[in-house]
Amino acid sequence: MESIIQLSNIAKAYKIGTEVIHALRSVSLDIYKNEYVALMGPSGSGKSTLMNVLGCLDSPTGGKYILNGISVAQMLDNELAEVRNKEIGFVFQSFNLLPRSTALDNVMLPLVYAGYSKADRLKRGKEVLEQVGLGDRIMHKPNELSGGQRQRVAIARALVNRPAIILADEPTGNLDSKTSIEIMGLLEEIHKNGNTIVLVTHEEDIAQHAHRIVRLKDGIVERDTKNEQITTVLSRL
Repeated sequence: MESIIQLSNIAKAYKIGTEVIHALRSVSLDIYKNEYVALMGPSGSGKSTLMNVLGCLDSPTGGKYILNGISVAQMLDNELAEVRNKEIGFVFQSFNLLPRSTALDNVMLPLVYAGYSKADRLKRGKEVLEQVGLGDRIMHKPNELSGGQRQRVAIARALVNRPAIILADEPTGNLDSKTSIEIMGLLEEIHKNGNTIVLVTHEEDIAQHAHRIVRLKDGIVERDTKNEQITTVLSRL
């Protein structure tokens, strides 16, 4: 199997006054193409820091990180921004949509940075909004959409650049139970279409949608296991 993410002895330390906080101590992890992985852990376990490193939002203070064949651990901020836009699609708990822009304009934004022509942006933007079931809502602004629809727009935006991985940070945190199930179903569909998904959550029932669960504690990987419930079902299909 081909690794899309390779972490070797990743460490991250923060200095607060005279104190040094070790958020990540020595994390080594391989994530393979078309895997669906959940990162879990209590508050302070290092999962948010690890997500920031994986998403090229932050650089580690030690170790190696290879993302889709590119060594990113020592990159400068502008280089990281470029990799981020090309290789990673983000889905956040708070949706992070521009309130005055339509669903279509929100979705097309990464394509503006990537230098696509207007015609190509429109074509691709409409395509992914159709894919997430919002073909009839493309001109609606976020305040005209339900929470679940807003998260669908965010997922469409994450997909628009055809990234190597989708990084979903607590994607159902602001949604009710019924909508959460719908959004997790949509992520499962996206995974079936060939995307690699890394899901960050503290909720056990949300993590159970993933095929592999990596549990962190005190900045290290405590357990890394296959989700037997799902792998057993898949082997029967």
